[in-house]
Amino acid sequence: MTTAPLLALDAVRIRHVGGERATPDGVTLDIRAGEVVLLLGPSGCGKSTLTLALDGLIPHAIAAELDGTVRVAGVDTRERSVAELSEHVAMVFQDPDAQIVTGSLLDEVAFGPENRLVPASEVLERAERALKLVGLWDRRDDDPDVLSGGGRQRLAIACALALAAPVLVLDEPTANLDPAGIDEVYAVLRELANDGEHAIVLVEHNLDAAVDLVDRVVVLDAAGRLVMDGPVREILQARALELLELGVWLPVSTLAAMRLREAGVPIEPLPLTPSELARALDAVEMLPAPTPEPARVAAPDDPPLGGAASEAGPASDGRGPSAITVRGCSVRRGGRRGPIVVDGIDLDVASGDFLAIVGTNGAGKTTLLQAIAGVIPAPRGSVDVLGMDPSRADARERSRRIGFVFQNPEHQFVAHTVADELALGLRVQGAADDDIEGEVDRMLRRFDLESHREQHPFLLSGGQKRRLSVGTALIAGAPVLALDEPTFGQDRARASELLAILRRLNAEGTTVLIVTHDLQLVADTATRVAVMQEGRLLGVGPTAEVLAGPLIEAAGLRHPPLARATRSLARHPDWHAVTRMSQLPLPDRTVA
Repeated sequence: MTTAPLLALDAVRIRHVGGERATPDGVTLDIRAGEVVLLLGPSGCGKSTLTLALDGLIPHAIAAELDGTVRVAGVDTRERSVAELSEHVAMVFQDPDAQIVTGSLLDEVAFGPENRLVPASEVLERAERALKLVGLWDRRDDDPDVLSGGGRQRLAIACALALAAPVLVLDEPTANLDPAGIDEVYAVLRELANDGEHAIVLVEHNLDAAVDLVDRVVVLDAAGRLVMDGPVREILQARALELLELGVWLPVSTLAAMRLREAGVPIEPLPLTPSELARALDAVEMLPAPTPEPARVAAPDDPPLGGAASEAGPASDGRGPSAITVRGCSVRRGGRRGPIVVDGIDLDVASGDFLAIVGTNGAGKTTLLQAIAGVIPAPRGSVDVLGMDPSRADARERSRRIGFVFQNPEHQFVAHTVADELALGLRVQGAADDDIEGEVDRMLRRFDLESHREQHPFLLSGGQKRRLSVGTALIAGAPVLALDEPTFGQDRARASELLAILRRLNAEGTTVLIVTHDLQLVADTATRVAVMQEGRLLGVGPTAEVLAGPLIEAAGLRHPPLARATRSLARHPDWHAVTRMSQLPLPDRTVA
């Protein structure tokens, strides 16, 4: 390309106030019109920090030291205000709540162009187009507060589109979106990319959705240094092993193919999408039999992680002692006259279940989880957790029985340091100071937060905030854990570690509930799945049965990437039921 770059970074180093080192560290790159650039790297490497420098928020609005130069449309960002730079760069933050300021969706989308003194007729035209593109035009008069997390994410994207800036920067834009919402977002981004006049910079962990859009990949290592920069297939295929070592995400199809290669299955080149994986598998004459599911038991030498099976009555379906019973639970948003978002739910969760609650945005998943955890009030007697009505219990009693992780980690932070945040739950329970200190040290080590012990939780990276929020739920050893999007903002290595901890806790008897849009995570982790739609429970059952049945499509969801590949195989019908990575042949098996 010979055109002048829209963005030009030269030796960019950024160190947050109070931070010990710069992340990113010495990044040099140019981004031109027509490029869709995917920024990858392990959690804490500075990806989100780098995006904040692209529109001038660093150094103008965020306390951080910027070395090197960031040029937008040829101008040093130090020489222009954030408002002036917004003519060239539009930003979608990792947390959509951080950029919502008005009382209606239409006003929110119009806010940016209005402040840029765009003529009123054009403001309305832009706002209508942007809201229609993200599927929110029919709700234009609603207050943003009544939207689900995914709805607010789509609203933030519409606000960025309405600015009509030549550069669009998106930090985890699909993290809280259902499959339909993800498809809508990427359809919009694809339209922008195809016009050749825009540049898109994307921080994204859901590579299965992004890989068809991206044409260039930039990779930072754990120290924030630029270590790879090239075409998407050159990086994700030819350097897949290096990416694994860095701990970053790869598409599910690529990870599956790498495991199959170790088992002796000839797959070349590495596939990036389910359709590519399906074609590669159908090209193999004979595949080894899928691996039987392993027994879900903890290793005998592993020290306990906390949590225990409950001494409760039997579940109504006869699976064993009941940990959670929900009967006729209905919840309105915004008081008695607000809309019903959870409608007449009956649900039994047996002690030791690993239950995933899935559904489209606005299905009521988070509200149901919050009602179970006592975060929001539910009708008296409609929820029972180990003999406790959570919405009526005091904080000490509730924390002894159930640990909760919010979708947005910042919603639960109340202390001034990471260590104090972890210690809070134990202090509420009256634990001795020596015991508290030992448990806090253990959690800091487990979640790689030792160097951030005295840092304010709000100054952590998005992935570090998520790990801290999970640590606060785990530290008290509650027999029930409820987590809303537990892997949001995590790199592959950290997400794998977190899920391993949850699986081990579950094997030891802890009952785990998660809300997630990641159906591959559900397939690989959950023992049971509850499917919701428009506030109602469509059905609940064992994971394999739910993923193989009609409920997923009935709820407007898409099957996980591995299942989409195996279900379409023509030559290997015995593989149609393979949905979990653990069902793939083991490395020591040989091809027949």
